[in-house]
Amino acid sequence: MPAPSSAALGLRIETARAAARLSRRELAERSGISPSMIQKVGDGRRIPSDQVLGALAAALGTTPEDLLDGPGRTDSRVHQAVPELQRTIVAYDLPEDGPVRPVDQLAADVEVAVEDRVQSQYVRLGEQAPALLAELFRAVDQTCGREREEAARLLALAVRSADAVAYKYGYRDLSARLVELMRWAAGIAGDPALTAAGEYVRMETFFAARQLAPGLRSLREALDRMPAPATERLAAAAAALHMRAAVAAGRMRQADDARDHLREAEALAGRVQERLYDGTAVGPDSLEIHRLSVAVELGEEADLQGAVAAASRWAPPRTLSAERRSHYYIDLSRAQMQLGRPQHAAESLLVARQIAPLHVREHGQVRTELATMVRLTRGRDEQVLALARWAKAV
Repeated sequence: MPAPSSAALGLRIETARAAARLSRRELAERSGISPSMIQKVGDGRRIPSDQVLGALAAALGTTPEDLLDGPGRTDSRVHQAVPELQRTIVAYDLPEDGPVRPVDQLAADVEVAVEDRVQSQYVRLGEQAPALLAELFRAVDQTCGREREEAARLLALAVRSADAVAYKYGYRDLSARLVELMRWAAGIAGDPALTAAGEYVRMETFFAARQLAPGLRSLREALDRMPAPATERLAAAAAALHMRAAVAAGRMRQADDARDHLREAEALAGRVQERLYDGTAVGPDSLEIHRLSVAVELGEEADLQGAVAAASRWAPPRTLSAERRSHYYIDLSRAQMQLGRPQHAAESLLVARQIAPLHVREHGQVRTELATMVRLTRGRDEQVLALARWAKAV
């Protein structure tokens, strides 16, 4: 892992200090480091030497590694499953001989994997995905014609589910490989709606690399390549791409583009029923959730006020997946923080945790937000501090 910037390291030290309920002077007394040095390090103006970092970590009850890399990993069972997933995909196009069940049985297992993904059941998904992927690789290798296309379609959906484990738990290189595998399988399937779903998922890699401009360009090119949305699946696929493009444009602070994409998504989403299409939730409710996401990314007060006010009148229905509903409350919390309402933000995160705990716990923006709350409350809000420790934000 690359060394953190002085600002990032300073924020981690300040968060740990707040969690320990120490003033800078008290930290200086415990560590033997001067108050002026602690202030410079905390403000991101100085990178501490190994000796200074070690003294600060000891005084804060943590380790230099945690301060440099961030808090430790969470669910060990997921991390234990990742090496087998990595081994499974190495020779995806050269699978060993082995049994392949009938397509209806494979489809049933893929449906379970997709459901585990959208319900944030990452432990079970991580443990079961390698065997399913290995069998689907064999199915694609051993079949031809329509049967091969169907096997490839199922493989694309299964790979997408496996990618959720890699992406959520920070295995960015593995996630990028899985995304390319999904696109490879979608190409074999020859299905434009599934191909669009692959481009939707690919945006993860651009978000992770903070390469928003090429990512937004890739979404627009995918939309240009799509056939006319004459079917429900194609309309849903196009709506999903527009919703994702709206979020990307919002994060880039391109307000006009973000709103244009939302309008396009609205026209398309109004033509489909709310449900999963090739693994992506699309429909009127998903559109409302993306409206909030775009408002948060743009960060304009009027939009934030309107989104928070709308949240008092509307909530995502229980028929939506746990991941989608929890994401709504995560974004609501972010909006409330931007409006200076940290108590409301904490309450929204508690709702999100109740819906999908693993999704919330592994969400990078949640950790950042909780660290900010700990600093703002100086570690004195027990509920916030407990939530931050649970999420490994401190």
